[in-house]
Amino acid sequence: MILTDVSIKEAINNGEIIIEPFRPDCLGTNSYDVHLAKYLAVYEDEILDAKKHNKIKEIIIGEEGFVLQPGTLYLGVTEEYTETHNSVPFLEGKSSVGRLGIDIHATAGKGDVGFCNTWTLEISCVHPVRVYAGMPVGQLIYFTVDGGITNYYNKKKNAKYNTRTIKPVESMMWKNKF
Repeated sequence: MILTDVSIKEAINNGEIIIEPFRPDCLGTNSYDVHLAKYLAVYEDEILDAKKHNKIKEIIIGEEGFVLQPGTLYLGVTEEYTETHNSVPFLEGKSSVGRLGIDIHATAGKGDVGFCNTWTLEISCVHPVRVYAGMPVGQLIYFTVDGGITNYYNKKKNAKYNTRTIKPVESMMWKNKF
């Protein structure tokens, strides 16, 4: 089941969900709006290697915004730091962002119970579009879980994205054994 605004507020009050900063006006009927932070990144190399640590180059979005270009994968990040301790967060793009031709995640729209961090966004677009730091970019939807949990994400020894950050994080696929 999806948590409603009342359930999300209760979970925040109980410490089961943490959103920093929390803005009451960003709470929707059954979601919470998140915003694009000022940091973007692009990969330095044109060809990426899944077994290699692919380096990224930082971009800072100025007051004038930044024009995203088709054919480029941008890593962005949410302004919001979140924690979930008893629900599964799903990040979806806002329809207004989609109508500008922007996708905010390629595949990683689901978080794990115990995920505690900002959200790295996998941004692409279908035509050039100017974006701005602080613009609403997505919404978090929380699903209840059924059953006990023994393997919280933030307590896993092999979790690759546990280090708290305000910047986008590149793929850590290279840390996997394959």
